[in-house]
Amino acid sequence: MTLENKVILVTGATAGIGEASAHFFAELGAKVAVLGRDDAKVRETVGAIGKSAFGVIADVSKAPEMQRAFDEAAAHFGRLDGVLANAGTNGVWASIEDISPEEWDKTLAVNLRGTFLSVKYALPHLKNRGGSIAVVSSVNGTRMFSNVGASAYASSKAAQVAFAKMAALELAKHGIRVNAICPGAIKTEIETKMETRELDEIREPVEFPEGKIPLTDGKPGDARQVAQLAAFLMSDLSTHISGTEVWIDGTQSLLQG
Repeated sequence: MTLENKVILVTGATAGIGEASAHFFAELGAKVAVLGRDDAKVRETVGAIGKSAFGVIADVSKAPEMQRAFDEAAAHFGRLDGVLANAGTNGVWASIEDISPEEWDKTLAVNLRGTFLSVKYALPHLKNRGGSIAVVSSVNGTRMFSNVGASAYASSKAAQVAFAKMAALELAKHGIRVNAICPGAIKTEIETKMETRELDEIREPVEFPEGKIPLTDGKPGDARQVAQLAAFLMSDLSTHISGTEVWIDGTQSLLQG
């Protein structure tokens, strides 16, 4: 598999799945636009990847910043062939009664609005050539509903899949493919940044068999495995795949759904 001669923008590219994907895309020959909020982390990631990377700074929930970032990346490389809309937050996990409207809105702003803005501002650069967009969703809200307290997160992830399917049909005439990646438990830093409140009070008393990820005897996947799927969807090996969600979870969601 190769990504030679492709330019791919990755949101949330300074950690976890986004960082692993940016590195892997570059290894396969792509030029990579590394998008993140933190200038220092963007520069660090670009430095680690090397000459094939270019950094752009933006908050994915803010339209002017995203439009500028996409324009800068396309101008730097002279084109854009793909987008990995990966930036996301776990947000606050709490009961519906306890979570505040502001906390709900923040999760939706990053996960759903950020995806919308990533696709919207990619279009002027993709429409003339076609290309591939992959949205990083989750097993939560798409095939798994047993994680209590995740109403905001799961709703945003379900909406991402619906949006990807709507976009796939709308953009097919331009030769633009849109798919969704739905990871299960993956070793990243995102869980260390989430806030949970009093989940034991709403958790259902269910015991799963030992090892919640059957394929790996309970061990989570790693970000590079998701990067490999993302690379396939960016490559010319997937030119007839669009409007599809792909779960990458070692059958976790089939057990825990």
